[in-house]
Amino acid sequence: MESLRRHPVAWPLWTAIALALLWAAFAPFAYATREQLFEIPKGTHARRMAGDPVDILPKVVTLTLGVQDVLLLRNSDTVPQLFGPVLLKPGQDFRLPFEQASDYQIACTAHAGGQMTVSVVPTPDPGIDRLRWRLAALVHAIRYLEKTVG
Repeated sequence: MESLRRHPVAWPLWTAIALALLWAAFAPFAYATREQLFEIPKGTHARRMAGDPVDILPKVVTLTLGVQDVLLLRNSDTVPQLFGPVLLKPGQDFRLPFEQASDYQIACTAHAGGQMTVSVVPTPDPGIDRLRWRLAALVHAIRYLEKTVG
């Protein structure tokens, strides 16, 4: 208590942090789109045929119901790719919505292992679960920031 009296900026700072955490724990989700995009870049097939074990898609894709529960695959490569029973031609998009929380195994020729796991998790409840989800999403966004040339 004595340290807070010596530092008059401490009270407003701690109040702002507490309000931000409360907002993150109880505010509803609002996203412009419910799609999560994964793109197969041009030249992927050629690199694989040349022996480069390029890994363009993650082994496990995690989606959240009600937030981002539509997987959007975009084939920017010059050859068709299979995703489950769907043939994705060059330049084509495929949207796969999910309505139930579960783990889905999907065959995918664009994936180095030939198979992709889509893990769909339920919408986090307000409170500590939502706060944990938002903090994990923030850490994930920071970890996978696209590198810009500058």
